[in-house]
Amino acid sequence: MMEQFIAGLPKCELHVHIEGTLEPELKLTLAERNEVPLPYTSIEEVRAAYDFDSLPSFLTRYYEGVRVLLKEADFHELAMGYLRRAAAQNVRYAEIFFDPQAHTSRGVPFDIVVRGLRRALLDAERTLGVRAQLIMCFLRDLPAEYAMATLLESLPYREWIIGVGLDSDERGNPPVKFAEVFARARQEGYLLTAHCDVDQENSVEHIRQCLDVIGVDRIDHGVNALEDPGLVEEIRRRGLGLTVCPVSNGFVTGDRKTDAIRRMLDERLRVTVNSDDPAYFFAYMTENLEVVHAALDLTADELVRLERNAFEVAWLPRLLKDARLDELDTYERSTPLA
Repeated sequence: MMEQFIAGLPKCELHVHIEGTLEPELKLTLAERNEVPLPYTSIEEVRAAYDFDSLPSFLTRYYEGVRVLLKEADFHELAMGYLRRAAAQNVRYAEIFFDPQAHTSRGVPFDIVVRGLRRALLDAERTLGVRAQLIMCFLRDLPAEYAMATLLESLPYREWIIGVGLDSDERGNPPVKFAEVFARARQEGYLLTAHCDVDQENSVEHIRQCLDVIGVDRIDHGVNALEDPGLVEEIRRRGLGLTVCPVSNGFVTGDRKTDAIRRMLDERLRVTVNSDDPAYFFAYMTENLEVVHAALDLTADELVRLERNAFEVAWLPRLLKDARLDELDTYERSTPLA
């Protein structure tokens, strides 16, 4: 019964990297079409290579896959693939990260990337009923000057991008490195988020910088905030969302951190559950919620609360947010398990 409840639950995804939704089948298809050599000859070989034990080991495969994306049609096909899966799992709204520097650094124009993704979002809303918005991430292991140049390059497409974020290898790349970039992004009207990856060096200090220096509107991952009661209190006071990704945590840290989700629920933090890079971790939204339920024996009310948190902290106009919350309330009332 609970599996059916989770399957039908209206969902909101706030932490998914579009490049991380590149399924092996599409990776091989695009590699052949674009004449990009890969060290694999079959889907099984691709999946077998997804044996991660750390964030850097994951990023090696992630950036390998990015190489096959060269044309506007590639980005459209990539995003449509994710959005079809999202629709099938009753994801009603998604905020999707994309990494323009991972493409412009290879000579793929910014315009090609964003136009392909934007067209997919419009097509998906029209044909699948899934609404989505784009969040542009800066690669933190590249210079801040490159991030600023990317921010300026994005401005002609400002109406297509809801916010900016910060991802990639966190070691030695604290949020404060990008303080000026984020300040300019705020000035241009972007909303702000940043990855505070799990169990990284100086994780707690990086979360503090996100709060005190960057002034983020949301925190991605962020489970190490639980190590500091002062941070917990400040995150709760500001009503910030935390976008936790349990299955990916298990791949890159060996611990899904479901206990952290339990604590965040108990602390009345706005914790959410998301898929992160689902093609590499073999789990989309439904599978991540199933993992959390299995570990914590969540009630229907608690599962609804996770999605309510997500819709509440989503970067949507109030009217659209309320419509999704009403849909969630209707589902809870009309489902006997609830």
